[in-house]
Amino acid sequence: MKSISQIITAILISSFTLASCQRSEQQNNLNQDELIPVQLMSLQEDESSTQIIASGVFTTEDETILSFKNGGIIQSITVKEGDRVKKGQVLASLNMGEIDASVQQASLALEKAERDYQRIRQLYTDSVATKEQLENMKTARDVAVQQNRVAQFNKNYSQIRATDNGYVLRKFVNAGQTVGPGTPVIQLNGAGSSAWKLKVGVSDEQWAVLAVGDKAVIESDLSSEGLRASVVRKSEGVDPTSGTFTVVLEVDDGHADQIASGAFARAVITPSANIQGWNVPYSAVLDGNKGEGYVFVSNDKETVKRVQVKIGSINKDQITIVGGLESYEYLVISGSAYLKDGSAIQEQTTEQ
Repeated sequence: MKSISQIITAILISSFTLASCQRSEQQNNLNQDELIPVQLMSLQEDESSTQIIASGVFTTEDETILSFKNGGIIQSITVKEGDRVKKGQVLASLNMGEIDASVQQASLALEKAERDYQRIRQLYTDSVATKEQLENMKTARDVAVQQNRVAQFNKNYSQIRATDNGYVLRKFVNAGQTVGPGTPVIQLNGAGSSAWKLKVGVSDEQWAVLAVGDKAVIESDLSSEGLRASVVRKSEGVDPTSGTFTVVLEVDDGHADQIASGAFARAVITPSANIQGWNVPYSAVLDGNKGEGYVFVSNDKETVKRVQVKIGSINKDQITIVGGLESYEYLVISGSAYLKDGSAIQEQTTEQ
């Protein structure tokens, strides 16, 4: 028969064991609650042909600012901004009063110099005038000839004519204004003889993988359908204002009526070369900015680390990362919004 002390000892041991089990279960539940459920993706670097999305503005690269050779009062301007013009079309004219007077004066001076020369030549034949007098008069006649040519030249350039087919981009002055030589009057683009081009900015990784001849599709609010284009030039230096490399695309289609100089457009370029990197879902990348972003990675599937990555291209359904994931095995593709550096995680499958 057990003594009372033995019974009391057994009761205490049972109570302690039960309390320990309860604390252990509570601790396990607490640790379980601290784990953040995430979905992971195995990281494997490979080569892929991805599309590069970039934006820019349309241009013809031969925009011209036209002006009068000589100053004067503008008589008329026959075009307005946005008008289509043809090569040789008169766009603006100066008041011809002063110019016609200059031409007439030069013409009269030439006639007098010619008469004087003929007279002194006859006198020289009759041995009345000297050879020096003849040569001086001939020089005066030649000077008058050149002055007459200058006056005629200036008259011809008292009008501004379109240098090529294109559009009026800007009109700087109006009729009745007085302008000096070289004062900007009208700005044109050469859309008639030069194909439309789109200048876009790309990162250094994108610049390296692109090549002249790579195909692209340009999407713009001005066009109802995508415009086919190709890469025709790559810049050799970084644009100091944007920090990106410039790539020039030339539009293959003749949709001049659907394009305007300076209009914004978006280009989807397909490189002929493959990009070395990791293709990841959009949900995996956080705080993307200027070719960089942040992701959460893991090597043990128990904790995560927040790392900075370099973005190579942004595609329709995924992002290509070209740097920053070299030392990691797994990438968090779902649940990143609840994580911080060092967070404990619990992997969940898509079925869950």
